Amino acid sequence: MSLSPFHLAIPVHDLAAARTFYNKVFGLAEGRSSEQWVDFNFFGHQLVIHEHPKMPYQEQANTNAVDGHDVPVPHFGVVLGWDEWETLAERLKARGTEFVIEPYVRFKGQVGEQATMFLLDPCGNALEFKAFKDMSQLFAK
Repeated sequence: MSLSPFHLAIPVHDLAAARTFYNKVFGLAEGRSSEQWVDFNFFGHQLVIHEHPKMPYQEQANTNAVDGHDVPVPHFGVVLGWDEWETLAERLKARGTEFVIEPYVRFKGQVGEQATMFLLDPCGNALEFKAFKDMSQLFAK
């Protein structure tokens, strides 16, 4: 499957903390930047953090129930290969990361079975990282 990279710009109320988080926690390469924003290579996609006052969703999380968990809304993330997801999950656990939803496999034995984990950046933006053992299940019903 060949995908075009997406571009996502998100607000961060502490540019320095967010910059450190995306660079050190995930090891993302930094691209262009200014005093108000920073580009990152987010697993082949362009993520831009823009300094901005707190947004309402960063103050108080909204959630939807999915597979018995309260999934934060809004959230963003990336679908990784299974091994890459497992490596990231172990790296985050070893760093003592506080998860919103701990790494686990949801929809076990069902269509769309997937590994997933949720965490927040220092500014309250929710991230999800997931993986499918069978990528053909990504959009399966």
